[in-house]
Amino acid sequence: MRGFIKFIYILFGLLIQSCQDSDRIQIQVVQTSASGDQLKLVEHLSEGNSTYTFKLDTLNSRQRISGFGGAFTESSAQLLFNLSPEKRLDIVKKYFGESGANYSLCRTHMNSCDFSLNHYSYAPLAGDTFLESFSIQPDLDDLIPMIQMAQQESKNGFRIIASPWTAPPWMKDNADWYGGQLLPEFSSTWADYFVRYDKAYDSLGIDIWAYTVENEPLGNDLNWESMHYTHERMASFIKNHMGPAFKENDIDAHILVYDQNRGEELVEWSKALLLDQELLPFIYGTAVHWYTSTIDWMGESLAKTHEFAPEKHILHTEGCIDNEVPHWKDDAWYWSKNATDWGFDWAPDEDKKDHPKYVPTYRYARDMIGCLNNWVEGWVDWNMLLDRTGGPNLADNWCIAPVIVDTASNEVYYTPLYFIMSHFSKYIRPGAKVLSLDQQGELLVAAVKNANGSIACVVLNQPSKKQEFAININGEVSYYSIDGQAIQTIVIDWINRDSE
Repeated sequence: MRGFIKFIYILFGLLIQSCQDSDRIQIQVVQTSASGDQLKLVEHLSEGNSTYTFKLDTLNSRQRISGFGGAFTESSAQLLFNLSPEKRLDIVKKYFGESGANYSLCRTHMNSCDFSLNHYSYAPLAGDTFLESFSIQPDLDDLIPMIQMAQQESKNGFRIIASPWTAPPWMKDNADWYGGQLLPEFSSTWADYFVRYDKAYDSLGIDIWAYTVENEPLGNDLNWESMHYTHERMASFIKNHMGPAFKENDIDAHILVYDQNRGEELVEWSKALLLDQELLPFIYGTAVHWYTSTIDWMGESLAKTHEFAPEKHILHTEGCIDNEVPHWKDDAWYWSKNATDWGFDWAPDEDKKDHPKYVPTYRYARDMIGCLNNWVEGWVDWNMLLDRTGGPNLADNWCIAPVIVDTASNEVYYTPLYFIMSHFSKYIRPGAKVLSLDQQGELLVAAVKNANGSIACVVLNQPSKKQEFAININGEVSYYSIDGQAIQTIVIDWINRDSE
């Protein structure tokens, strides 16, 4: 009898412990896949036959996350306001609402860019060195109202990076929208231009968190708005004009250098700029784009940039499926290896290997995972929405956005790219710290510890076969499976344990 009572006590204790354990840990897994899942909540546990185990050490973290999001462009804004109020609001909620993608880091353009309806600047009067004609009126019709709508729908707010594609042509040595360089005699005027823009946007309740000095300073073969810099000229402009102007006018926005592709050019510029001890006090870090390759996130160049100045920051400020017209309501295309980019036709023979046909969803997920594992703190997509032709666009530079609209029929198509973006932006929040892990086999994984103590792991499985894996967090192991051609975000939250 005594033995039976002891058995009951042991069994009761095990039941209590089991309940405590289930209360202590909460696991949520969402999946998007080629088979049709769209941020679908899925059963997370496998039978423990894991092929790979990813070890996370929450006590040893890396960079702190600034956010994920997309760009406010005049093209996107004009399309938004040509939809019905209901569709318009739905798009903004899906991008910025807490139940949507919950974007936290965005970008916009100063003056016109390729995704504008016409060329424009805020100071069109030639020779206006005192900027008496300066006005952000061109942004008041659509661009600023789109930003303000997003602000209303965002519970926690979002940061904005602003970038000029070019100074007004009258400030440049070729007097053109395309190419050319800033004339030295207008350096102070151009620095004041940033100050006036910042104050004008601030007066409307729009805070600019950071500026890049120039979008793509190495140029774009004169295909759309641009202005060329060497790294020497960019450093000089910041040290002697932009930085002092910000300080004098109490502009607390950060300054980001470079703002072009990764790879050898990034290393060259990073070495020149990040080892310049006179420049470092003025800058927050480096901005990068992804167009060097459709398959390689160029981790070595990112790691080298971090190595030059570990205290500075790296942010990805632009990427998109370029040189493609959107495929309307054709999810399968976004999961197939049919996309090409500018380099597929035009890259030199020695670079062709970086520009094969590729899978659009994989390109987004691969790049964000690769960036997170190589010191990048924020990742911004390009246009938030485009039309069925990949525009409107003043340069015939057609691209794809995560959301495609048909204003004539008032239809909206949320492509698979929208859901891929959401796997990162919705679950990896500003303030999260990236955790180190070893990549294994065919799965690509990135993991962070959010400020609330939860762990978010993003897993990409590109092969068509289902795979099982395990996650080991400080010795606690949980087992999972992921379908073929799928991406998962796994959120692990300890309910009754203080954040470490």
